[in-house]
Amino acid sequence: MESILKIAVQKKGRLNEKSLKLLNECSIKLINGGGKLISVARNFPVELLLIRDDDIPQYVSDGVADIGIVGENEVLEKDKPLDIIEKLGFAGCRLSLAIPKEKEYEGVEFFRNKKIATSYPNILRKFLDDKGIDAVIHPISGSVEIAPNIGLTDAIFDIVSSGSTLISNGLKEVEVVMRSEAVLVANKNLDDDKKIILEDLLFRIRAVMEATSNKYILLNAPNESLDRIIDLIPGMKSPTILPLAQEGWSSVHSVITESDFWEVIGKLKENGAQGILVVPIEKMVV
Repeated sequence: MESILKIAVQKKGRLNEKSLKLLNECSIKLINGGGKLISVARNFPVELLLIRDDDIPQYVSDGVADIGIVGENEVLEKDKPLDIIEKLGFAGCRLSLAIPKEKEYEGVEFFRNKKIATSYPNILRKFLDDKGIDAVIHPISGSVEIAPNIGLTDAIFDIVSSGSTLISNGLKEVEVVMRSEAVLVANKNLDDDKKIILEDLLFRIRAVMEATSNKYILLNAPNESLDRIIDLIPGMKSPTILPLAQEGWSSVHSVITESDFWEVIGKLKENGAQGILVVPIEKMVV
């Protein structure tokens, strides 16, 4: 019987959408598009399990699922024996301490003997212990941000993305404890057949991630500036240089990281580059 790699993914929400998008970009086609709690792929040996995100570490640790896509914060909070295989670069957030906006804050000593509401008591306890701070932790499963307003606690420890939820509840972020993103985790006891499938999946994921963070750049440049332009956009190994019909000019093709583009674009123009085009890359194998 052919081995099937079981993947646990959040059943709804932003992490669900990003995870399904990643699998689709890896050309893994689910028979029902992920609409049911269990889906199989028609062109790759995987089966998708849609479950609560905070249950994913347990499912993978117990072997119900072989791998999972989940927030790094959930992995650390549940503290299960898992291997973090890959950071996936989406669903970024931070876990932070926040207090009422009218309170003065001069450092972590503020939290000594204070009451703090959170859905992540284990991560918070480790942080406070590392800082030598004694505080009372109130575990809450949801709506953590209202706790100070109703007099339950003095502060909260919660996920922060834009910070708008804190502001709307009269709170301010004062300490970033950790930054989190989606990660791929795996059971520590995968058999050899499933490890082979996982390696194939990782190859596809890494190709998609490389493409996301890089762009294909094309430009025209005077030949006397080619050496300087090549230094600016060296590419994966070396740019492609093609002569133009107009004498003394060449077309330069290369790859550039998106984060570097705006820093480099001005220097390219200073060196005579014209007709600069930046094109998305669908897949990139390095």
